[in-house]
Amino acid sequence: MQIDPETRSIGEVYSLMTHAIVLRPIAWVSTISHDGNLNLAPFSYFNGVCSKPAALSFSSVNRADGSKKDTVVNIEATRHFVVNAVSYTQAVKMHQTSAEFSADVSEFEEVGLTPVPSMRISPPRVAESPIQFECELLQIVPIGHGPFAANLVIGKIVLIHLAEDVLDSSGKIQPDRFGAIGRMGGLQYCKTDNRFDLPKVITPPMTKPQNL
Repeated sequence: MQIDPETRSIGEVYSLMTHAIVLRPIAWVSTISHDGNLNLAPFSYFNGVCSKPAALSFSSVNRADGSKKDTVVNIEATRHFVVNAVSYTQAVKMHQTSAEFSADVSEFEEVGLTPVPSMRISPPRVAESPIQFECELLQIVPIGHGPFAANLVIGKIVLIHLAEDVLDSSGKIQPDRFGAIGRMGGLQYCKTDNRFDLPKVITPPMTKPQNL
C-alpha cells in the first residue's frame, strides 16, 4: 500500500503520521506573554537537536483558522520557554492542558499545577515535572502556511533542572525513577518501563585503499 499525502485529507495524513511515528516524547512547554499571562501546553512533535550547543526543538501546529498557538506567540514575544518533561504521574494533568484555553487563562491554575521561577529566563517551570529545560529561542521555522501548517521552534538549552529522586548515586537519570511516557496515535499514550538493551556496535577500522 502506498499513500501520497497530497491526495489525502489533512486529517488522514495527521492520523497516519501520529500512529506511525511512535512513541513520541512530550514537550510540556511553559511560556509567558508580554502581559504576564502564563501558558502551558503539550507538544509531541518534539526531540533533541544537538549537544553543542545543547538544543532541542518542537513543532506547534496552527489552529483550524490558521492562527498560531499561544505558545508560539509568547515565544516570539519573549524569546524564552521551558520544556518540562512528563512522567506517568503527571499524565492526566498534562493531557488536560491540551485543551484550548483563552490566552488570558493560566493552565497552571486551571489544572492545579505549581509554577516555580526559572533561574535564567522569564517563564516559570512546572514544579511537578522531574526534568526541566530552560531555553532561549534560536529560530522559528515556518512549515507551510495557514490552517494546520506548523512552526518548528528551536531553542538553546541554557539550564537543566533535575529532581534528585530520578537520579542514582552517580547523578545519572534512572529510567525507572523518571517514569517517562510517550505519545501514540489518537488518545493513546505509553509507558517506557518495558525496555531492552543491545550490545554496543564497534566500528571496524578503516582499511587503506590498495595502490593501483
